[in-house]
Formats: sequence, C-alpha cells, structure tokens
Amino acid sequence: MGRIPPEDWALPMIDALNEDFFTAGRLLLQACRACSAVQHPPEHVCRSCQGADFESRESVGTGTVYSFTVAHYPAHPSLSDSVPYAAVLVELDDYKHVRLTGNVLDVEPSEVAIGMRVRVVWQEVQDASGQMLKIPQWQRAEA
Repeated sequence: MGRIPPEDWALPMIDALNEDFFTAGRLLLQACRACSAVQHPPEHVCRSCQGADFESRESVGTGTVYSFTVAHYPAHPSLSDSVPYAAVLVELDDYKHVRLTGNVLDVEPSEVAIGMRVRVVWQEVQDASGQMLKIPQWQRAEA
C-alpha cells in the first residue's frame, strides 16, 4: 500500500511544540513537570494545572482502535488513488486518555474495527525544507 496521504499531500508544520513528536521516531508525548499530566497535542499550557514546564514521555506505542471512518470518496483530487482508506482514532495502552489519529496500513479498510489492536509504525517523508519527518501510522498488532 502506498503512503496515506499521498506524496503530494500537505505535511504537518513543524514548530517547537511538535518537533520531537514528528522527528524522533518514538511516540513522545508532552508531560507537565508540575503535575505529571500527559497531554496531546502539545500545548504551551498544561490542561490540568496550567503549568508551563514540560518534558517528554515515551509511549510504548500500542493501543486499540477507539473509533474510525472509512473514506470512500476522494475529498481532494490527490486522494483519488488512496481511497478507500481507514482513518482511525487510537486509544493508547499506557495513556488511556490520549488518543491519536492516523491510518491503518496494510489492512483492508473493511477489516478495521473498533477494539482492533494496533501498534505505531513510522512513515518517513521529507518536508519542503529537507527535514525528515516520521509520521505516526498504525499496523495491526499481534493479539
């Protein structure tokens, strides 16, 4: 299966808050040093205590499909070769309140189901500035 989204699709804009998430090749989440709350996406202020001092915590990168949708219609012409595809919302095993989006690779969209076990994989793509990004996607995990 090719890259979802396709090669010419817009990539995330990298900034100081999300650079580690998109470049480390590890599932790094933002954790507040004051209260230990873990949040995603990263923000300037902790949602739990309004602290502003953060560190990174690494997730094991496994989870369960919490919700999903199957796109059958190409909402943009460059998606024509990608449909149908399944976009999922994954609840992480080690941070249950954190849910990440992505695509399930190498699984037919009709096989994706709520409760399906998945693990993170990385799709490497170079952005316009030449920086190598590692986009988190999902694969079916062994039961």
